[in-house]
Amino acid sequence: MIPGSKGRHPSFKRGLLFALQGARQAFAQEANLRRMLVVAVLTVLTGLYVGLDAMSWAFVLACIGAVLTTELINTAIETVVDLVSPEFHPMAGKAKDIAAAASCCISITAALIGLLIFSRAVFHW
Repeated sequence: MIPGSKGRHPSFKRGLLFALQGARQAFAQEANLRRMLVVAVLTVLTGLYVGLDAMSWAFVLACIGAVLTTELINTAIETVVDLVSPEFHPMAGKAKDIAAAASCCISITAALIGLLIFSRAVFHW
């Protein structure tokens, strides 16, 4: 709901449609998000191939969700910063860099977790 408006909050169905619209826009505009989605699909296919156990799947899916969610938040932050500061400003750049760092941090963490999970599944240790 827009602050100061007298409208009601959107219904669950309408809110879900807004979320899907936002995801569609983000995936259409952000190459990094599309790359992350490709890696996620490849990770799931690899997990099916090596036969991950339930606990491993829980970690893999949590990592995929965390990476995609963080990248969506990064995209939202960058969009808002561009809206409020169309010209370069050091603080705007700092905000965008920090948001990108969060995305990079979770991606590296997820990759390390993936290496542990998949090496354990492949080498059976």
